[in-house]
Amino acid sequence: MRKKIIAGNWKMHKTNPEAIRLAEQLRKKLEKNPPQKSKVIICPPFTALSVVSEVIKYSSLELGAQNIFWEEEGAYTGEISAKMIKSAGARWVIIGHSERRKYFKEDENTINKKIRLALQNKLKVIFCVGETLEEREQNLTKDIVGNQVEWGLKGITPAELKNIVIAYEPVWAIGTGKNATPEQAEEVHAFIRDILDALIEDNVGETVTILYGGSVKPENAEGLLAQPDIDGALVGGACLKADSFYKIIQAGEKVF
Repeated sequence: MRKKIIAGNWKMHKTNPEAIRLAEQLRKKLEKNPPQKSKVIICPPFTALSVVSEVIKYSSLELGAQNIFWEEEGAYTGEISAKMIKSAGARWVIIGHSERRKYFKEDENTINKKIRLALQNKLKVIFCVGETLEEREQNLTKDIVGNQVEWGLKGITPAELKNIVIAYEPVWAIGTGKNATPEQAEEVHAFIRDILDALIEDNVGETVTILYGGSVKPENAEGLLAQPDIDGALVGGACLKADSFYKIIQAGEKVF
């Protein structure tokens, strides 16, 4: 049975005191009513990883980082290595988010190198894919997503794939207030499973956890998470408040 995951990407939000407060609020909510069907991951900014790690140390929450560099170490001013985020308590890392692709010009080769390095360092990966509004309107969704999956996972073995979660995030639905309908999201999730079967191994697609991301809110979470090929959510803005993020976790518990 595929793992169910609700992950929160804090992006460039929260000073250390704010991060501690949010992590404490969420930990207390989950201690009172622990999720039975899903794993919950939170991904603060690099600067808050260590302090949040201390807050959640003995809880069911798991910690992720939002990015890594593709080399182990070296003269790369401003970059963060896999070993650095592991030493700060992270066990997961988001790679290939559309904001990294858009603002920092990360291409599929860069993303593949990051995924491979993360796996070498025994980090679990949340690998993001998704199309822009223009690409969707041109009926290129499957071409774009298929290409991202193919090249992002180039050289990845079935054994390594067990440590990768894929997040389908239509770019046109991130931070816009728009979101894919449950049916639209389900169609792409099912397509990704077919791509994995073709690229890596027959029937491997059925074993991979695939999350939906893109304006996931308490109001739409249940409908999205009830779809058979949607195994959870990568949440943006709604994870910045403990109450709204907790409601999404509860929605998952209801339908998983």
